[in-house]
Amino acid sequence: MNGLPSFENSKVLVVGDVMLDRYWFGDVDRISPEAPVPVLKVSRTEERPGGAANVARNIAALGAQSTLLSVVGDDEPGFLLERLLGEQHNVRALLHRDPTIATTVKLRAVARQQQLLRIDFETTPSHEVLRAKLADYWDRLQEADVVVLSDYGKGGLTHIAEMIRLARKAGKPVLVDPKGEDYSRYAGASVLTPNRSEFRQVAGSWGSEEELTRKAEQLRVDLKLEAVLVTRSEEGMSLYTGDSQPFRVSAQAREVFDVSGAGDTVIATLAVMLAAGADLPKAVIYANRAAGIVVGKLGTAVVTREEIIQSMGEG
Repeated sequence: MNGLPSFENSKVLVVGDVMLDRYWFGDVDRISPEAPVPVLKVSRTEERPGGAANVARNIAALGAQSTLLSVVGDDEPGFLLERLLGEQHNVRALLHRDPTIATTVKLRAVARQQQLLRIDFETTPSHEVLRAKLADYWDRLQEADVVVLSDYGKGGLTHIAEMIRLARKAGKPVLVDPKGEDYSRYAGASVLTPNRSEFRQVAGSWGSEEELTRKAEQLRVDLKLEAVLVTRSEEGMSLYTGDSQPFRVSAQAREVFDVSGAGDTVIATLAVMLAAGADLPKAVIYANRAAGIVVGKLGTAVVTREEIIQSMGEG
């Protein structure tokens, strides 16, 4: 008995910054005669949904009903992102088009499973399009079980404080993947999921588990959160809910190829578990297991329900 609930009736609404992840795969056999840089001979290209779109496709991969609300440019990457999400990943993508911006693209050059270079293309959405998205958000909110706000700092969540307020007013749990140094904009959310370096950026360094617990609980109280989940790479995860001791899970021991997108998998699994009626500690256990699987894959990737079940059976 694996204990993993069925997700087919779970509905999750994802809002945030989307991007197109482009990969150029190839081999490096020489150095350029023009400059002291490696020459990548590209043999294969690939495109995958990134950012909040990766959260949405992780939710769909687990078998839940995934709706994504975001803003893209009126351009080729934006149309490609919409097509990828709908045709390949079974995500209901509601993408507002802003002709004044370019869709965010992250281009990675990869050789022998190692990134050589990343090139970013990005601009900030206009206020008018973001306001229209907020109106659409209220309509989509009614049918969701859980809301995920995925902040990549690209400007798509300008109205995040209002989104949290509306979701809480509608009685919906709100999970936030934060970015930057100002966490006050996330006040009132249900769960905040910073990674270790993001939390350190906001709370400062700590010298012991006790000090980390004090800092996490202080943040939780100050922002009126139900919980703070700090993802800590090789140190696992720590969940702070106001209990006398945090709930800790150890990292899964496996070869790590790529940690990019692991946070997306964590918050997606948490959301799907909570939408299916699981409690937070149980959701964290399975999110930790999913993260352990996804870091063994190259690039932004997804984990299926079957992979988690198989992994738990092996544990």
